[in-house]
Amino acid sequence: MRTLYTDHLLERLQFEQHGRLHQRVLRVLQQAIIDGVFPPETRLPSTRDLAKQLGVSRNTVMNAYDSLLAEGYVTSRTGSGTRVASTLPEFCLNSAQSAEPPHPAQTQPPSLSSRGAALLGYATASPHQWGAFVPGAPDVTAFPHKTLSKIQAKLHQQPEIDQLIYSNGGGCPHLRQALADYLRVVRSIRADADQIIITEGIHQAVDLVSRVLCDQNDPVWIEEPGYWGTRNLLRINGLDVHAVPVDEEGMIPEITARHPAPKMVFVTPSHQYPLGVHLSLSRRKHLLAMARRHRFWIIEDDYDSEFRFSGSPYPSLQGLEEDAPVLYMGTFSKTLYPALRIGYLVVPKNLQQPLRTAAAELYRGGHLIIQRAVSEFISQGHYAAHIRRMRLLYSQRRRFLLGLIQRYLGEAFMPPYNHDAGLHLVLRLPDKSDDVAIAHDALRKGVSVRPLSQYYMQRQKKRGLLLGYACVNEQQIFTAFHLLRQCLINAGLCRVRPLSPGDS
Repeated sequence: MRTLYTDHLLERLQFEQHGRLHQRVLRVLQQAIIDGVFPPETRLPSTRDLAKQLGVSRNTVMNAYDSLLAEGYVTSRTGSGTRVASTLPEFCLNSAQSAEPPHPAQTQPPSLSSRGAALLGYATASPHQWGAFVPGAPDVTAFPHKTLSKIQAKLHQQPEIDQLIYSNGGGCPHLRQALADYLRVVRSIRADADQIIITEGIHQAVDLVSRVLCDQNDPVWIEEPGYWGTRNLLRINGLDVHAVPVDEEGMIPEITARHPAPKMVFVTPSHQYPLGVHLSLSRRKHLLAMARRHRFWIIEDDYDSEFRFSGSPYPSLQGLEEDAPVLYMGTFSKTLYPALRIGYLVVPKNLQQPLRTAAAELYRGGHLIIQRAVSEFISQGHYAAHIRRMRLLYSQRRRFLLGLIQRYLGEAFMPPYNHDAGLHLVLRLPDKSDDVAIAHDALRKGVSVRPLSQYYMQRQKKRGLLLGYACVNEQQIFTAFHLLRQCLINAGLCRVRPLSPGDS
């Protein structure tokens, strides 16, 4: 039976054309050991098995093994077979290090395309995605994994053929129907299942609509400050991105010389990211009227509207008017867990077929069994129950963190817009402070915060820190807050004041 090791040796033997066969086998084995293909202490195949797998005589392999043993590459003991030496002989390491380097032309990597360079130049995703105070990270440990696993296990016992092949129908029909029913009740969405396209999250939805509905250099509006992921995707796709200011009523939608009529507007009306305000009713109506008059699309990003802790939820922009020029994006990343990679896009009827076809052409959808499992999770009531539990948990953690800020930092550091919703809040800082430097100092102490200034495109930037409280308990919040407060003291923004043990 061939193994990956054998496949490697057979491949390398094709390039060994000089010397007798046992010498060629020996050189291939030596190089595999030096390169770490066979790590130290790895047991080599028996001479009989390797000879059979390589299609050579056993004597050929035995001669190669004897040479490896004599030169110190391997050890051999009765009952334990032949194993790679734990420490290789110095002469073979020196030989590998002193080997003539390849010609510079061979080692120089090919240059990136301008689009590839732009993609890497705009990349800002953080390697820190868990712990205090990572914004937008839900408490994945509180998710009922066993419940979803049981649903999946049952589906895997007799999977339907349609769940095992490529998807070109916009995703699992059961999930699309479950979402249509759920969104109609919870978010006042006006759409049927055919108008829903399952995506792998908000990023894929942004990529899809910007590719299909915009041409190169088309003007598009985003919020200022706004989500860097949307901004970077639009830039990478060659669009002319305009940052439109946000105040206490949300985006200020006005066509000016600086902000010409767009082809598309990206907005987070229910819970603006990152400031937390909501788009007022008067501005919602004004934005819809503008979209009809100037014939542009509104892309509504409803990334975490489920987590409103007081007051009535704000209805979706999409459901405010019949046949609204709105494409509605949602995700399970905040309500279930991010690695699930399931989101959805609700589109107007005249766009459902073009966007569905484009999605199938660009992304070749799959994961249909897990999509079906999520549909069952919703229809059986587990989804709504989980959201209720998490809404209570996150509300408690938010109140605890706000209490620490109020008591030990003061009113000047409280969020500029104190809306009781979401998975993060903004710690306000003085305008002349360096929130980037403070964030770096906090990270060195093991606390991950995001500087508010990095969510702006223009030079006039507010200063602050995004603090995610959802994925950490109150003890962890207290400890991380203590470390962060020390960073603020180091920056000269607040005075030293001992924390009370009773608060922990």
